[in-house]
Amino acid sequence: MWIIKAAIAIAVVLAIGFGTIIAVAMKECVVRPKDTTIDYDSLSEKHKVRYKLRQRNNQYLYDKNPEDLAITDKQGNELKAWFVPAEGSKRFVIAVHGYKCNGPDECSHLFPFYNETLGFNYLLPDHVSHGRSEGKYISFGARESENLLLWVDYLVERFGEDIEIVLHGISMGAATVMLANASNPPDQVKCVIEDCGYTSAYEIIAFNMKKMTGIEMPHIAKGLILACRIFLGFDMNEADCLGRMKDMKNPIMFVHGTADPTVPFEMGERLYEACTVPKEKLFKEGLIHAYCYYDAKQEYEEKMVEFFSKHLTDFHVE
Repeated sequence: MWIIKAAIAIAVVLAIGFGTIIAVAMKECVVRPKDTTIDYDSLSEKHKVRYKLRQRNNQYLYDKNPEDLAITDKQGNELKAWFVPAEGSKRFVIAVHGYKCNGPDECSHLFPFYNETLGFNYLLPDHVSHGRSEGKYISFGARESENLLLWVDYLVERFGEDIEIVLHGISMGAATVMLANASNPPDQVKCVIEDCGYTSAYEIIAFNMKKMTGIEMPHIAKGLILACRIFLGFDMNEADCLGRMKDMKNPIMFVHGTADPTVPFEMGERLYEACTVPKEKLFKEGLIHAYCYYDAKQEYEEKMVEFFSKHLTDFHVE
């Protein structure tokens, strides 16, 4: 009898321990952080340079007096975005930011090229639970991709069915645009640029758990996804970009740095190889996460022009 009691006690202790670890993982991974202040002094020299560039780029964007837009998602959260028009243009880009970032910080550096050089209307949304948008939880692209399609619908309804839309995402934003592309987006969406996106929510969570702890933790990652499905009502297994490559609708341009420590380069390679729609790639030797546009700007822009020339109507650069 004592053996049974001991076994039960051990099982209870293990269950409590596992549950505690899952709760901590949930707080760190999917709950919106209360404090998003960046400690400048803790940044590397390279990231300090980017921090200052972001401040300058953001101010340049704000000086254009962007329109402040809002829509509501299926959970009742207000989603916010900045919008800068391009006079007379029927081309639009939705620039989609990454994990625990926001639209301007992640994507304002793309604004001058898209809006002023290429003549695109520029929409810069904040994901649910990020930036100026409402929300409590982050789903690694599962709900974010649904919300991205709400912004697509907004543009079509407001500006007409004859518009052309490009989806351009970075990091989690790249996963988001791929998932939206796999969800039969409206025909106005013509092509997608994914910059350093991951294969799936599960793989990127498991990778970064190992990176932080030095220990393989697949059961914790799976437990976290299960807990989110049970207690928070969303399934991060739906954020499976690799598994959904067969469902992609529009051409994709893949961008990745080979020295990416956050989303390993091999994920970008696997996504590219699995892609069944027309595709292009810009894989840059030695570049780190989300730095390809900063460190290879001219080549990046030339590749964008080449890509758009193939997939947008009568596209050319003056």
